[in-house]
Amino acid sequence: MNEPVPTLPDYGGSSVTSVVPAISWGVESPVIPPEVARAKHVVVLVIDSLGWMQLQERQLRAPNMLSMEGGPATTVAPSTTASALTSISTGVSPGEHGIVGYRFPTGGAVMNALRWTTPAGDHRSISPPSEIQQKPPMAGVNWDVVADRDFSASGFTEAYLGGAAYHGVWHPSTLVSTTRLLLDSGRPRVFAYYDGLDHIAHTYGFRGEHFDMELSFCDWLVGEMISMLPSGSALVVMADHGQIEAPELVKLSPDCDALCRGRSGEPRFRWLHARKGAKDELYEAALGSHGDIAWVRTKEQVIDEQWFGPEVTSAAARRLGDVCLVPFEAIGVDDPGEPYAHRLIGRHGGLTLPEMMVPILHAMV
Repeated sequence: MNEPVPTLPDYGGSSVTSVVPAISWGVESPVIPPEVARAKHVVVLVIDSLGWMQLQERQLRAPNMLSMEGGPATTVAPSTTASALTSISTGVSPGEHGIVGYRFPTGGAVMNALRWTTPAGDHRSISPPSEIQQKPPMAGVNWDVVADRDFSASGFTEAYLGGAAYHGVWHPSTLVSTTRLLLDSGRPRVFAYYDGLDHIAHTYGFRGEHFDMELSFCDWLVGEMISMLPSGSALVVMADHGQIEAPELVKLSPDCDALCRGRSGEPRFRWLHARKGAKDELYEAALGSHGDIAWVRTKEQVIDEQWFGPEVTSAAARRLGDVCLVPFEAIGVDDPGEPYAHRLIGRHGGLTLPEMMVPILHAMV
């Protein structure tokens, strides 16, 4: 079969990386009009896992969002929360900020970036967040952040938000009231984050009423945000990535496994780390065994094709594996280091359209 064309990020164009710099500094952006960037108050609401294609397929569930201006844009590679939220915050690609995926090697172990842990436990003393991610969060400008209180002291929050004023909320509905209180106190820029849709998609996929009902709730949240905005304000609604249903995990072929010293990444963007001297052989084995279901690339090819952006720092490059498997079929690639990955139905991280395309919408009041 002919290999499909991957959907690559439009870094420097219609991408999630252009939102915060436009609002923070007035940097020209194809997705944020000047009047939105210059508004007296701007709220950016990130709805985790709100894919453009899923939104278009359920228009009756999202009247508030579909009444807004804007359209689709690309997220980053890999299309996963740790990389994408950091790119939204910093305005740069994963190759520059260094959070190159859900799990990557650092400090002698493969670290889960969202939890900032390895199998040995908390990894902050070995790989401090401020050293792993050194780009200025929120584009170097003061923003207030409104999100779940459970994330306030995490290593990943430190990495992607730095010292931004964090206002932890107890319940999704209080995202709205807390945001309004900040605007009433004169705060000009608020970054709000909600992850309920992502949890539902991972757990149930798009079957039955679960995803549809959660999308309706997200649309209610957007409507309440718009209704409480003071005059002269703007709301931007966006996502970090989309998602697909891919419950099946395939095992790495024995030929590939014998040439690997480890794995990182996630099921939809699996990095293989070659045994010494076996990189070329591993690439050929992966292409022969898995090239019919996945894009197979070496690290050098990924960098040359700018999957991680036009610039990849030496530190970021060291966190990549030697060969990657990025499925274009609706499956994931297994890793014994992720013991609970088989429980998920919805997944993301890959380069298919439903994973890569997200909405960037805006409304003025």
